[in-house]
Amino acid sequence: MAAMVKQNKLVTEDSAINKGRVADEIIDELERQIVSGQLKDSAPLPSERAMMETFNASRTVIREVIVALENRGLIINRARYRPIVKKPDYKTALDAVGGIVKHFISNKPDVKHLYDMRVFVERMLVRDAAAKATKQDIQLLKAALAENKAAMGDSQRFYQTDKAFHATLYQISGNPIMPTVHQGFTSWLAPHWDMMDRDLEKNQNNYAAHEAIYIAILERDPDAAEQALVSHLDTSWQQVSSTF
Repeated sequence: MAAMVKQNKLVTEDSAINKGRVADEIIDELERQIVSGQLKDSAPLPSERAMMETFNASRTVIREVIVALENRGLIINRARYRPIVKKPDYKTALDAVGGIVKHFISNKPDVKHLYDMRVFVERMLVRDAAAKATKQDIQLLKAALAENKAAMGDSQRFYQTDKAFHATLYQISGNPIMPTVHQGFTSWLAPHWDMMDRDLEKNQNNYAAHEAIYIAILERDPDAAEQALVSHLDTSWQQVSSTF
């Protein structure tokens, strides 16, 4: 009797493993079809029954596949509706890892490591902007700076325009990945920046730092732009350190 129970357990475990392998194969195939465009963006995913027939799989496996595709950001799934295909972009990739990253930066050393990465990226961005920014880029940065100045007396609005000024630096790069990188930095660091004390004097100092960065880029001085950026972000780190 004990031997039979043990055998049944092994059969059950083996079935679960096989089911998992089948689901993984279907997920990989559907992901390939979504990325390649074979399954059109914003179109309904094939019905559960159609996929059961296509992949010779049970309804349980297909539903497991749908959950996995939703978790990867490859479909939009709503109750009582067919899932909708969502072709991935850079933001999809960011969203997929965002929740995990936030768990990794729950203490000061980890946040500092992420912040240092941001400093490194932005140092390169301001140097690149000082060397290559077009007249249109300069106008975008000037407009972001003006918005930042106009928000000086409203700390919450100032914070938003502060982020927008830095976002413009990522946009000027011309690399479509960079704006998504900025979204990642601001999203992952937000819990600590949201707790930071704000007042008019700090807003004025931060605006002055933004203005120094802008002037250095306008004057085509990469060294001055980098120095102004590093000084600004070093000061910002000192301000946010009090939240730990």
